Amino acid sequence: MQDEILRKEQVFHDQWAAAIDVEGIRVADYFEACTAPENRFILRQLGDVQGKYLLDLGCGAGENSVYFALKGARCVAADYSPGMVDVAQRLAARNGVAVEGAVVNAMDIDFPDNTFDVVYASNLLHHIPDPRLAIREMYRVLKPGGKACFWDPLKHNPVINVYRRMATKVRTEDETPLDIRLVDFVRSHFSHTTYDTFWLATLWIFLRFYLIEKVNPNEERYWKKIIIEHARLERDYLRLEKIDRVLKKLPLMKRFAWNLAVVASK
Repeated sequence: MQDEILRKEQVFHDQWAAAIDVEGIRVADYFEACTAPENRFILRQLGDVQGKYLLDLGCGAGENSVYFALKGARCVAADYSPGMVDVAQRLAARNGVAVEGAVVNAMDIDFPDNTFDVVYASNLLHHIPDPRLAIREMYRVLKPGGKACFWDPLKHNPVINVYRRMATKVRTEDETPLDIRLVDFVRSHFSHTTYDTFWLATLWIFLRFYLIEKVNPNEERYWKKIIIEHARLERDYLRLEKIDRVLKKLPLMKRFAWNLAVVASK
């Protein structure tokens, strides 16, 4: 069963990779845009990556690998999709940096124990049949004191779950958004864990795409659109983010956010 799920994920992402134009990717936006709160949180916790050996697990188009390489890290762009690894390396070349490419199963990472200073994963764990295996593998390949950083969607928000049921052509059928209780599992393995969740009132932007701007969720990936169009969305996003800060102080509200970001030290 797991092999079949991984095979379908690989085929889907290889097909997506074939359609990616690296010329249009603005790498810094994925970490510094107002609409990238998950990565802004991770960067604050992570600190300086100059000279660090970093595994970008589930690298996708390589925005993460290239961003960290530009900051002085030595990066491995790893994905189960060979097509995505190729895109990541082409994006690196376009940005004047080199990254090592590797086709990797996140549940069985083909690197020795205690190899990396940082393992970073964005939007990966919900594609994996058993996220706990991937977390154990992240821990194994990290050096003592190294940091695992990841962010992924949560399963608890009813608005985003409606979106998921509509956006069937831009997602794989086996995707499983995370339960926030996964944070407890991370804490049980790592010496120190910090996390936050993002997108509550700010999810109005998704509703606006659909209800007002009539953007077909099967023709445009909303989670890409919020990054690409961050300058247009900034004013509304920042207003809504202030509401999110208040909402997250209420009991149980963090679980109803769209995304979870975690940074854990070995």
